[in-house]
Amino acid sequence: MTDAPFDTLSHASRAMTDPYGRTISYLRVSVTDRCDLRCFYCMAEDMTFLPKADLLTLEELDRLCSAFIAKGVKKLRLTGGEPLVRRNVMSLVRSLSRHLKSGALNELTMTSNATQLARHAAELADCGIRRINVSLDTLDPVKFRAITRWGELDKVLAGIEAARAAGLAVKINAVALKNLNEDEIPSLMEWAHGKGMALTLIEVMPMGEIGEGRIDQYVPLSVLRARLAKRYTLTDLAESSGGPARYVHVSETGGKLGFITPMTHNFCEACNRVRITCTGTLHTCLGHEDAADLRKPLRLSADDELLATAIDRAIGLKPKGHDFIIDRRHNRPSVSRHMSVTGG
Repeated sequence: MTDAPFDTLSHASRAMTDPYGRTISYLRVSVTDRCDLRCFYCMAEDMTFLPKADLLTLEELDRLCSAFIAKGVKKLRLTGGEPLVRRNVMSLVRSLSRHLKSGALNELTMTSNATQLARHAAELADCGIRRINVSLDTLDPVKFRAITRWGELDKVLAGIEAARAAGLAVKINAVALKNLNEDEIPSLMEWAHGKGMALTLIEVMPMGEIGEGRIDQYVPLSVLRARLAKRYTLTDLAESSGGPARYVHVSETGGKLGFITPMTHNFCEACNRVRITCTGTLHTCLGHEDAADLRKPLRLSADDELLATAIDRAIGLKPKGHDFIIDRRHNRPSVSRHMSVTGG
């Protein structure tokens, strides 16, 4: 099989390379569009979620992820919404961990808001998860409730501590919000670094209708980096976590700071990732309205040949870069779907 010409390989085992020569090795899967918070930059307060009947079953999600792993995915991230609010989601995590044991998968990880982490951290570690990303935009309880609309900061901090106690490496993700948390970034960074956690800053992305103008939330990370550089020594790092972040070392704290800048500097040239929604829709680009239905081929056949053919077809149409834009003339979502549906 390994000596066969590429065009005679079965679709099920054929590596995924897009039209621009980028090999796809990173898959992000939303296991649910639901969340127990309502962060105002991500969701409308009165969200209408998908009917539960529309979601792939956990068994179908397992099969779909496994098909991508067979085609060369080495890093798999489970996302949402909030992945840990999905009923019995830990059975999916445990099942997928078999690919870590076999060596087919290098990393299984998750992005969470940490509200449920205190209950699940030890089991996540037992399943082979070694690190987790936690979304946290402020350490001010009043601001936290304002951003999340009803979240309790203490619950999130307890989840983070449970993850650390379980031996998980935690990275904090913070969305930079104009006139809200931008002045708090230094203290957030010092807190994270003081606990041995990296911090990654993210620009607001124009995804989904949320009832508010993105221009009123958006602050360029180039501005925040310039402010930080006046106070801290920032040294560019060549390393990558496999995602879109560019990292610097902060001499004064000894920690790592990342910048994800879809608006001021897109990260498309080395894009190695695709996303699957909880309904089985494949999006090859976060910032395009592209969509490929994988649920239909998944359910049409007991083997994965139809599914793999649909995956190859979609990867062959992956765009060169995203269409994100925020300005006064484009004060509307670049894409209509919410991040929680796409798989943040």
